[in-house]
Amino acid sequence: MLLQEPGLAGLELGSTAWFNAQRALIHQKPLLRKCYERWYELLLADEASVPADRPGLLVELGSGGSTLAEHRQDILTTDVIAGAASRVVDARELPFADASVRALFLTHALHHIPQVERFFAEASRVLVPGGVVSMVEVAHTPLARWFFSRLHPEPYDDRTAQWDFTQSHAMADANQALSWLVFVRDRARFEAEFSKLKIERTQFLPWFSYLASGGVTRRAVLPNALTGLSWAIDAVTRPIASIVSLHWHITLRKSL
Repeated sequence: MLLQEPGLAGLELGSTAWFNAQRALIHQKPLLRKCYERWYELLLADEASVPADRPGLLVELGSGGSTLAEHRQDILTTDVIAGAASRVVDARELPFADASVRALFLTHALHHIPQVERFFAEASRVLVPGGVVSMVEVAHTPLARWFFSRLHPEPYDDRTAQWDFTQSHAMADANQALSWLVFVRDRARFEAEFSKLKIERTQFLPWFSYLASGGVTRRAVLPNALTGLSWAIDAVTRPIASIVSLHWHITLRKSL
């Protein structure tokens, strides 16, 4: 395709080479880098809000193509794919002691977790009281539904009755609508099953800069000289975020 990112050409989806190329794209594309910096500021602010007298690990799940650890070096990076991060970890079986983690960070990772109920149970177990799950996920706005269902290689199924999905490939088998299914459509179920995890925030994020950057799979559609225009469009379209946002920031907090 015309807009396909050439830096990913010939690379196996989900391979260490794929993730290395995606991290390079975040550094190389000014618009994309700024988007990720904004996201990471939100994640780290969530961690900073955890009571200071509750020490614990900072853990990123699905670190493959992430650059979060460059902003905070005491974060333990993890992924299900060997070689993609400092440690292989399955979010459904977290290898951490009870009440030993201050924050779990996920960027574009939740929708890759099959049997996500197991992850929530594990998060509830390992977090310190007041600890957080802080994530950036695919939103469920009209534009996001169109964009991620048509122009992104992963599935987007907002009609399924189930949270679970079958996974034979850690990257290709996913459901990008999962965060909306869990935290909006089925919120009552989530709150009943995981009463220790409170949905503290669902916040729509700026969209145009990410779209214009091409993200980590497509070419940028605006030259760097028009970066300022992208920020301006993000600002003036904030009132219609529920229509156009591509991502949202979600904070879950373990009860004290």
